[in-house]
Amino acid sequence: MKDKVIFWLDQDFTYYGIANYLQKKADCDFFAIIDVTNKVKTFFKEQELVEFKKTWYYFENISRKEEIDLEYLQNFEKKYNINLWELAINERIFYNYNHFHNFSDEEILSILTQECKLFESILDEAKPDFFLTKQLSQHKDSLFYKICKARGIKVIILSQPKFAYHATLSSESQKFDTTDRLSDFQIEGKSFGELRDVLKSYDGYKQVNNAGMNFAASNTKKIKAAIDFLLLSKNTNLKTHYTYFGRSKFRVLKHELTASLKKRMREKFIDKHFLKNINGKEKFIYFPLGVDEERTLLIDSPFLTNQIEMIRNIVKSMPIDYKLYVKEAPSQRIRKWRKISEYKEMLKIPNVRMVHPSVHPKEIYEKCSLVITIIGSAALEAAFYEKPSMVFTDINYAILPSVMKIDSIDMLADSINKSLQTKVLPEDLERYISLVEKNSFIADIFALRTNQHNHFHYGGHLIDVEISTEKMEEFLEQNKETLDILAKKNLERMKFLKINKSS
Repeated sequence: MKDKVIFWLDQDFTYYGIANYLQKKADCDFFAIIDVTNKVKTFFKEQELVEFKKTWYYFENISRKEEIDLEYLQNFEKKYNINLWELAINERIFYNYNHFHNFSDEEILSILTQECKLFESILDEAKPDFFLTKQLSQHKDSLFYKICKARGIKVIILSQPKFAYHATLSSESQKFDTTDRLSDFQIEGKSFGELRDVLKSYDGYKQVNNAGMNFAASNTKKIKAAIDFLLLSKNTNLKTHYTYFGRSKFRVLKHELTASLKKRMREKFIDKHFLKNINGKEKFIYFPLGVDEERTLLIDSPFLTNQIEMIRNIVKSMPIDYKLYVKEAPSQRIRKWRKISEYKEMLKIPNVRMVHPSVHPKEIYEKCSLVITIIGSAALEAAFYEKPSMVFTDINYAILPSVMKIDSIDMLADSINKSLQTKVLPEDLERYISLVEKNSFIADIFALRTNQHNHFHYGGHLIDVEISTEKMEEFLEQNKETLDILAKKNLERMKFLKINKSS
């Protein structure tokens, strides 16, 4: 009997490419939920590069006027042990980050009612053995993932394990599906200097910074995208996609012009008020900001999205002779930086120093006493510089003895004092590197997404574009090496899960 595989396919064509290469390696029945804009939907309606048994178009099944079924939603939450408001409040389209439409409670509940019924009906019909997906980015794919997990469907998520140019496949984002312990691995006795050389080859800062610098950076492509959207597009998503509610051409143009002006003003403020040099004369704890409006905060850390409050809590909990250095993320430029009022609020907090995004983390790691982060790679990288760290979420590198998982804000002061006394051992890092290498493989998924932005989306400026079969074939061929290895590794993972049914 054939395995049944379901994909979530959105504007990131990574998994469409994986499906294309996977069908050449495995005899499976493929199903897909298609979550795309109208122009891109035309491609999927006509495409023959991947043979799907059946597809469902997400936005064709979500109406603006559908009735709310609260009794159904109550039973749904109990059935799957899912908190729907947690997903909804952290959906950037519904709340806090939408510049074009304020969703009412009724609109959100109507969408949730339709989604839950749709996803249940899809799974009842397809009865998939596997759900293959990239890291979850919005409430809807997160909801589908949670239903799959509750139904016992094997989930395989592609993510990067905080080591650049590596990828891992697991049932949960940022975790390894393994029972391996650090003590299971042998060591060669590498020094911290040698371990830092390893870190340089996995330079996540360089990878992420390059991706941020190259995303939507070309003014020429921006002008072409504007012409496409303003003059050539009919903007039909405005009526069919709740994610586009309120996005008239005039309002989008006005917002982009205003946002560009705000970005320049915010950059001037950052340049004027943030530290560009770390002198190391005072003892400090380092807290790197996460990028707002991104999945790492909204999905992976749903109750930790107020970073200003996090800063206050850390400052309240520090020893009297320490400062808190807070660094803006270079990737925040993609979101036009933060509001100046937010920066001013951070600067007003006593005992806080704001660090310029251009400062390399290495300079900070060498001089700080402790790193505290919500979920980012800083807590791992700190260990290579012999500095202990603390994290607020479950993540694979929390297996390191020098990384403390914070379970309660009430215990933060005690945890900080304990962490400041923690010694980092090179043998733990060496074993952790072996753990990562065993549970990951070489694949640059950041480069794959950058290639996609450049090939289809005017460098990232416009998502709703017309896509021809020929253009997609070019993309699949140009990225053959990466897509082929991703398909191969997914197939290996599927076979492993079939043999080890309890995994």
